[in-house]
Amino acid sequence: MSALCVSALCGSGARASDGPQPVALPPVIPVAKDVAYPGTVELAVTATDLDRHVLSVSERVPLPASVTEKGGDVVLLYPSWLPGHHSPGGPIAEVGGIGVKSGGKTVPWVRDTVNVNAFHIAVPAGAKDVDVSFQVLTPITPKMGRVVMTPEMVNVQWNMVALYPAGYFTRDIPYSVKLTLPHGWQYGTALRASGPAVGDTVTFGTVPFNTLVDSPVFSGQYFRRIELSKPGETPVALNVIADRPEWLAATAAQTDLHRALVVQAGLLFGTHHYDHYDFLLALTNELGGIGLEHHRSSENSGPPGYFTKWDKTFPVKDLLAHEYTHSWNGKFRRPADLWAPDFNTPQRGSMLWVYEGQTQYWGYVLAARAGLMTPAQTLDAIAMVAAVYDRRAGRTWRPLEDTTNDPIISQRAPLSWRSWQRSEDYYSEGQLVWLDADTLIREKTGGQKSLNDFAKAFFGVDPGSYVTRTYTFDDVVAALNGVVPYDWASFLRTRLDRPRLRAPLDGLTRGGYKLVYTETASPYLKAVEALKKARNFDFSLGFTVDGKGVLTNVEWGSPAWQAGLAADETIVAVNGVAFDADDLSDLITATKAPDKDPITLLVQARDRFRTVTISYHLGLRYPHLERVAGAPDVLGQILTPLK
Repeated sequence: MSALCVSALCGSGARASDGPQPVALPPVIPVAKDVAYPGTVELAVTATDLDRHVLSVSERVPLPASVTEKGGDVVLLYPSWLPGHHSPGGPIAEVGGIGVKSGGKTVPWVRDTVNVNAFHIAVPAGAKDVDVSFQVLTPITPKMGRVVMTPEMVNVQWNMVALYPAGYFTRDIPYSVKLTLPHGWQYGTALRASGPAVGDTVTFGTVPFNTLVDSPVFSGQYFRRIELSKPGETPVALNVIADRPEWLAATAAQTDLHRALVVQAGLLFGTHHYDHYDFLLALTNELGGIGLEHHRSSENSGPPGYFTKWDKTFPVKDLLAHEYTHSWNGKFRRPADLWAPDFNTPQRGSMLWVYEGQTQYWGYVLAARAGLMTPAQTLDAIAMVAAVYDRRAGRTWRPLEDTTNDPIISQRAPLSWRSWQRSEDYYSEGQLVWLDADTLIREKTGGQKSLNDFAKAFFGVDPGSYVTRTYTFDDVVAALNGVVPYDWASFLRTRLDRPRLRAPLDGLTRGGYKLVYTETASPYLKAVEALKKARNFDFSLGFTVDGKGVLTNVEWGSPAWQAGLAADETIVAVNGVAFDADDLSDLITATKAPDKDPITLLVQARDRFRTVTISYHLGLRYPHLERVAGAPDVLGQILTPLK
């Protein structure tokens, strides 16, 4: 250092500069403790303002004796870290009109300047409770967020409409709830009413706050409840709401397939961890799409033709199986770092490749075993998964394990280059890892054991218990070794921790199949295209395009990418002729020969037009699974119903 002394740096303990210093943070929010809350919170929600999409809330929060005696700062929290979202996604921006009273007098409140989901209430001495009122101004259009209120249906998620006292585990805070619905509407939920409805208001039995948040409501003008269990069995029901009454017309055969799902899940896991289970299913073009797990229920949405166009909607038939599996994997058994004492403590998702990846695997398998999807349809679906992740460009730089951070990083916002950024690949690439594991177990035991044995041993413990049991990586490895001894830690770590050029496709090979490409799209892909109103050229030119010519995806490194195309641009014309997906398909086939002219696209990006040339001569390419000659059909065995 120079012999000259810089005054700001000289002397023991001197500051490094004369610049600003940080302002002290506000007091820390009380840490949650596992002690009983002294009283029951009374919550009332009115869900009748369908035109304005507003939920109205009133809440009475009893106060601890220590606060009543001296008064002081009471902190109420709006849930942020929501189960199943794996990120801080609570819609705090939708909360408005907050008012607080105690003993009929207005009480001031202030939002915490660091934790904006925390509200400080200056409670006067002698106050026994506080009355809080507010509205939830839910999205009016999909551009604003997920629509939860329409003229025909409403989805009440209790985390959206409740504040809870800080400083307690949510399982220790009892809530009594009233819900007022539009006149004549019926509802489905895992909650049970404490008595007959009074007018349009139903009162539910008192439950802990964590159970309340885990028990959303689907209500609709057009509603049907289908019992899936037999008399004397633990009740399971399918509660369906729809935009139109005719969409509720499930046939007896379709109902039986959903009953078979319950049977096959029971045979797989050996037991269950609920006293009743309610599938909530919305068949809609208006309510926002959802697939969200809960311990005793699940929120699901499907296309209007789920029942009435059964043969055309099979690509979504794994959804109920997926969310149902979560009752065991994710709700009863949960990764240790995804469990938290309340809904404002940060969570981590390092084991999502089990939580979601294995659930994705069982979703496909159980849908096939139940008959919701045929084996051929399921194999076509697996072929799509294998092809997408085998050519995912981002796998060359980003390991699968790192994608478990994506719910926090991007919070499921649209991505410019998903094939390079990778997004939440732990779902479907995780599915391939578990197929790999299943076939390896079968190979090493001569078909005597399988991942079925792991599922029963790992998720089927403590029959009837509702108490969450957490797990770690070592627990998963130990359970796999309990099925068949092997270096499972290395098996998993090499598939999770390292960038890999190719997807883990050994499960296909051991399963008796190989991934191939032909010029004909599978019935599964054609059905997906029809549902999404799009055409998939991802495996040839490298993009997916909707019916209006808008590029909804461009694969990184593909011919389209090399030509400079990007998502959200519009193909106006192909070789000088107005865009038509069928014509483009024919042209790709016609230009297979190397001496053919390249494909020329007129592309519009906002108010700019440009001509793009793609030199591609390999024809149409669509993924399929092809049987390996002489190899046993292990995949077929996996998809066969259990008995």
